[in-house]
Amino acid sequence: MNKTEMVMQKRVHLIVTGAVQGVGFRMFIDRKARELKLCGWVKNRMDGTVEIDAQGPEEAIEELLLQAKRGPSRSRVTSIRKEEREPDSTLGQFCVLS
Repeated sequence: MNKTEMVMQKRVHLIVTGAVQGVGFRMFIDRKARELKLCGWVKNRMDGTVEIDAQGPEEAIEELLLQAKRGPSRSRVTSIRKEEREPDSTLGQFCVLS
């Protein structure tokens, strides 16, 4: 891998469906994203899903996706809709939005 590939940023927008609210899912994603040094946010949506916007190195994004599929022990993920987006230089440290 060359230096250009190492700094390439990937951004994904995820909608996670299942038993993902009221089970610590947002805090789980926040912790994992911070461990992976990703930028972005996670929030609950009115329809019972969880929305994630994450940006960082491709390997870290793929790891976050694996963690989102697994979720915390009390969650049950039934599907994840993934959309790749253009990187956004204004995204800050990963956080939970209300």
